[in-house]
Amino acid sequence: MYRIGLTGNIACGKSTVVAMLHELGAAVCDADAVVHQVQAPDGSAYAPIVEAFGLGIVQNQTFGMPINRQALGQIVFADQAQLRRLEALVHPIVRQTIMAWLEAQRQNNAQVVVIDAIKLIESGYPALCDAVWVVTADPAIQLARLIETRGMSEAEALLRINAQNSQADKIAHADVVIDNSGSLAETRRQVEQAFLAIQRHD
Repeated sequence: MYRIGLTGNIACGKSTVVAMLHELGAAVCDADAVVHQVQAPDGSAYAPIVEAFGLGIVQNQTFGMPINRQALGQIVFADQAQLRRLEALVHPIVRQTIMAWLEAQRQNNAQVVVIDAIKLIESGYPALCDAVWVVTADPAIQLARLIETRGMSEAEALLRINAQNSQADKIAHADVVIDNSGSLAETRRQVEQAFLAIQRHD
């Protein structure tokens, strides 16, 4: 089983590349979806998060109701210590869930699997992978996409872009770089070429 760790900054087109890999037959685990899953009322991170941050982060301030992500975000993004506290509660459970998913894929004889994570490198997932793929785009294109497709102001879009580690930081860890600055056809050509290289490697 060949394991790809896929990452890329906001508006670089990571989801586009994930969709292409899925079309080519890869099984995909979306780490952000796993985070949502473990923070849901029936998720294993729910009770520890509410215990740590109080009922003020829960809808209607009632235990068992969904976490108000905006309320939680206001706490953790204003205070790095609180963010680290949240990550310490969530990341081990997310990692455990992803490890279980990888084992299930192995038992199902999956050929190629993808861990799709915005914080792939920071969370130590490259150690679980055979290759790290980084999706990149020209910063001007990132900015235009956020303004055009997500309705952000230029100032808001720049704030989001600058809040992340640079694309260069991610590229430094990459085994494969997919430049998604051009047409979909050009991106697809790069993805298919890199995917075929895996099959030749096997």
